[in-house]
Amino acid sequence: MISIETLRMESLALPETTEEPHFEKTSFRVKGKIFATYDSMNHMACIKLSELDQNVFTKISGGSIFPVPNKWGLNGWTNIDLNTVDKNIFRDALITAYCTVAPKKLALQVRPDTPESL
Repeated sequence: MISIETLRMESLALPETTEEPHFEKTSFRVKGKIFATYDSMNHMACIKLSELDQNVFTKISGGSIFPVPNKWGLNGWTNIDLNTVDKNIFRDALITAYCTVAPKKLALQVRPDTPESL
């Protein structure tokens, strides 16, 4: 199980990340753009991924990671069940979401092998 404290610690460890309210949720942002939110009522995170990354994490997570079931999911928004997700898969998905949203310069600080197309 991933706690909100772990989500917060992992998110805020990424360069220039802030924690801000987002309606009834907590959001984690880089340069004002949301890469993750936390829903305390359901103990779920929601992250922003590319379509390819969303498919990969959905397949490898054993059901713990899945697209948001509406048009937001088609745009890469992806749920993570924090009760069941593997810690290493969670961390990789969170960093991938950060690199998806962050400016290239910041993404390269986290993942020097980030593709040039980002």
